[in-house]
Amino acid sequence: MSAINVGVVGVSGYTGLELVKILINHPLFNLSYVCNSEGGVLLSELHPSLADVFECRVLKADIDEMAEECALVFLAVPHKTAMAYVKPLMAKGVKVVDFSADYRLTQDIYEEYYCPHTDVENLQKVVYGLPEMFRQELKSASLIANPGCYPTSAILGMLPFLSKRMANTPIIIDAKTGVSGAGKKLSEVTHFVNVNDNLFAYNPFVHRHAPEIAQKLGIPFDEISFVPHLVPLTRGMISSIYLQVTQDFDAEELLRKFYKDEPFVRISKNPVDMKNVAGTNFCDIYVKQKNNILFISSAIDNLLRGSSSQAVVNANIMMGLDESLGIPNIAYVP
Repeated sequence: MSAINVGVVGVSGYTGLELVKILINHPLFNLSYVCNSEGGVLLSELHPSLADVFECRVLKADIDEMAEECALVFLAVPHKTAMAYVKPLMAKGVKVVDFSADYRLTQDIYEEYYCPHTDVENLQKVVYGLPEMFRQELKSASLIANPGCYPTSAILGMLPFLSKRMANTPIIIDAKTGVSGAGKKLSEVTHFVNVNDNLFAYNPFVHRHAPEIAQKLGIPFDEISFVPHLVPLTRGMISSIYLQVTQDFDAEELLRKFYKDEPFVRISKNPVDMKNVAGTNFCDIYVKQKNNILFISSAIDNLLRGSSSQAVVNANIMMGLDESLGIPNIAYVP
């Protein structure tokens, strides 16, 4: 196949950097348009780690220019900002993978947790970018809503066991993430002296990712108790999930059977950890049963499986390529 020109909007952040790192080594995606809201700098000025590796000028985002240049655009921008790009790009026939929350939820739920939606028409055309759930739909998609990091970890952990879950019982998700998940913007919460040697929950029960988890699994929001925590690590995410099930069964056997054909889900005989997935698109899952309680532990790299590498997997599928093409699979160990 000939190269496919792709663009990145929002290259300044951590997920933008991770996306560029994947795309410059991708055998068929040609990174032909790189931009942010301001432009006027070299990529190595934003990310010195790319000096003498890959260099280009970061442009000020221009819809007409990127539509002329690119068959596919990745939007690594915040919610609300993404809508301003999706609508005109879709109108010009450009395929889009959106990192924000703008197209992950139904309009009513989105507007309850975020802001008024300005592109309701394309909400009807979007495919949620979790290949393990929507692989067939992704093949014909023009707009993909890349999942949130917490929902990716939680949904993949729970998905095999929903048929065994006791109806109307609470689901408890105790999740922890590295500080890179908060992005590059400085804040009092992510200040070194606040994060170092510290551990704390934030937005318990009301975090924006909770309704995303509930909606994609078809579970009433009131039955999900989601509590995220910030840990003093750069990258990584682990979710500890507690489910009540209706009967005794071999949970590990069911887990292995459910994901036997999935290239980026690994089943572990021991409790999982963040280090073994750091730098990869893998989700590692462990399950343990005690009577009618399941403990499920799932680990991902929040910047990769939780964002940038999953976006490229989705793009691969959407463009008719092998989904593993160019995707990192060797962990940052030690």
